[in-house]
Amino acid sequence: MAQRPGLITLLRALNHRNYRLYFGGQAVSLIGTWMQQVAMSWLVYRLTNSTMLLGVVGFAAQLPIFLFASLAGVFADRHNRHRILIVTQFSSMLQGLALAVLTLSGVIHVWHIIFLSIVLGMINAFDMPARQSFIIDIVEDKQDLGNAIALNSFIFNGARLIGPSIAGVLIALVGEGLCFLINAISYAAIIAALLAMTIPAKVRAQEQSSFLKGLLEGYRYALHTAPIRSILLHLALMSFMGMPYGVLMPYFARDVLHGGPHTLGFLMAASGLGALAGAVYLASRLSIRGLDRVIVFASIVFGLGAIAFSFSQLLILSMVMLLFMGFGLIVQMASSNTILQTIVSEDKRGRVMSLYAMAFAGMAPFGSLFGGFLSAHIGPPHTLIICGLACTLGALYFAYTFRISGAAPGLGKEQA
Repeated sequence: MAQRPGLITLLRALNHRNYRLYFGGQAVSLIGTWMQQVAMSWLVYRLTNSTMLLGVVGFAAQLPIFLFASLAGVFADRHNRHRILIVTQFSSMLQGLALAVLTLSGVIHVWHIIFLSIVLGMINAFDMPARQSFIIDIVEDKQDLGNAIALNSFIFNGARLIGPSIAGVLIALVGEGLCFLINAISYAAIIAALLAMTIPAKVRAQEQSSFLKGLLEGYRYALHTAPIRSILLHLALMSFMGMPYGVLMPYFARDVLHGGPHTLGFLMAASGLGALAGAVYLASRLSIRGLDRVIVFASIVFGLGAIAFSFSQLLILSMVMLLFMGFGLIVQMASSNTILQTIVSEDKRGRVMSLYAMAFAGMAPFGSLFGGFLSAHIGPPHTLIICGLACTLGALYFAYTFRISGAAPGLGKEQA
């Protein structure tokens, strides 16, 4: 019988010094990231009153991930991931600083936001595959890998709970510019953490193949490994149909719930609190057994939550539905990450995680554009109903295909 999870079990990945540094640096940096995201969406809506342009900005921010993440995955497999992350985090700091200067000086226009969103997307295209595959380099015991991924989700969504709340207050008091400046400064924490790490040198096999051949090899490996293929396809669907809800939040905050930036902060914080609960649940698990069923359940919770949210006209009810949605989405995505990281071959880790980045973040811009376009024609509430139905039906299809394609080893029933 497995030991019952306690605080030590929940935080066991923090026994690794490098991971402790990473955890602390990310905890600070991600608060700034969420502040910038909320401030940017509110700024765009304030300047344009257009849900379509909210979708366009989301599209611009994440399209580069779809286009370039697979190339970055090959790069991450062949070069030092630690150094790649130092460069990407410093570049992100400069992007946030540029956004702050333009906003605080009063010369910001929507085209500035779109351009800087594209720049950040380019940076993230290289950052995400390196960061996802870097976890294995700073957690020496592979048994703690699932816990480390869950704790990453915890700090991501803890910041999602704190950042939007702070941003809502600051936007109402002094405007969006200070949020962008705080985000730029917050990158100093993760850069300092990365510089303080001691990463053992890895002997990488000398790559004789061309860059293009390495890229195609990664695609073939993912497509021909049935569990990996099923997870990536379902993740892509969830990202495409699930992510538009975040892009449309300013509409629900202002035009449905008749609030202001603080209302948007409350809604985003509610989603973050649900995701935080999901991360704690995953961190408490002692193995990856049964995670395929967890993915199905979490996807259905998100889909039904989105449908219920679309009908709500009360703030408290909307926040409750967002709790369920946040829980479902993060559990589905983090569980997918854990299974992939566990079963992937080390020499192809960067490439597979680049496909994860493409499915997770790369499909989101198309979802944002789709959500913005559809909401402009049939309204945001009806758009969310369609998205929720698609996620629910997709979960049932994943349950069928994952089983008949042959489940990954070790994904049987979870042991007590």
